[in-house]
Amino acid sequence: MPESFGVALLGAGRMGMEHARTMLGLAEARVLAVADPNTRAAEAAGGLLQAEAVYADPEEAIAHPGVEAVVIVTPTDTHARYIELAARAGKAIFCEKPVAKDLGETRRVLEAVEQRGVPFQIGFQRRYDPPYRQARDKIEAGEVGEVEQFIAVMRDPAPAPLEYLAGSGGIFIDQSIHDIDCARFLVGEVEEVHAWGAVRVDPRIGEIGDVDTTNLSLRFAGGALGVIQNSRRAVYGYDVRTEVFGSRGKLVMDATPKTPLWQYGGGVSADHYHFFMDRFKEAYRLELEAFFRSLSKGERPTPGGRDALESLRVAIAATRSLKEGRAVRLEEVG
Repeated sequence: MPESFGVALLGAGRMGMEHARTMLGLAEARVLAVADPNTRAAEAAGGLLQAEAVYADPEEAIAHPGVEAVVIVTPTDTHARYIELAARAGKAIFCEKPVAKDLGETRRVLEAVEQRGVPFQIGFQRRYDPPYRQARDKIEAGEVGEVEQFIAVMRDPAPAPLEYLAGSGGIFIDQSIHDIDCARFLVGEVEEVHAWGAVRVDPRIGEIGDVDTTNLSLRFAGGALGVIQNSRRAVYGYDVRTEVFGSRGKLVMDATPKTPLWQYGGGVSADHYHFFMDRFKEAYRLELEAFFRSLSKGERPTPGGRDALESLRVAIAATRSLKEGRAVRLEEVG
């Protein structure tokens, strides 16, 4: 295997630039091409990475000579097409979530990946966040005993723009899916869900057929129970916490201060992460490092296609549960 891989970066927005800065420090990655319809953004990323070529069309970057791997950070609705094109061209693929917003297209694209045998990793970054990674190791070592309950909370500081939310697939597919993936990562497969939702933040979100405040109950195949709470608004900043409770104790991945400093005086205060890219900055770096390390070693990247598919199935089951007002078993969802 080569010591470094020729890379095409597709998408030079906020997350694209985050991955660009990571690849600057990776010996295994040589970014040869950058593509974004926003040519100013593409040129900025290309200059930072000293790329050989900058394109407006990501398809041209995929076809650029010497490209062996693609990092896809384009709008959600384009992921499936670029994954499929890259797979047909025999390129290794890292893609931000999701593959697609529906199961049929997700399965079709992942079948193309499997048929060509190309390495594929989906961007569920929390699996590489040190607290979550350590929690998984401790659970597997039996340190919490038999898992009985899973609790997760994620609240964004403010809703995304309405035009984005209208095409996002809904709160469970767009936001809750990260907690769903954590549930699968830490506890195991989900067999049944029951969702409740309300519009408590912005009535316009209800007008586009979505909700902004949710409780999702989970029943795991192993018998454990879980709850995921999500909101599109937390006035104090990004709020993410996870707890796994078992017969021998529990693990808590808490909302720690951004700076490890507490001020005591007329009360107690500390600063707080305001955005997910801030809180999970290290995880974004570690997941991309892991992708290229797996390529170097000839190993299968993780999380892979099955994780993308199964977490989407749970999110779709939750969406159906909310609409139909009943519990939905995963076997009902394709």
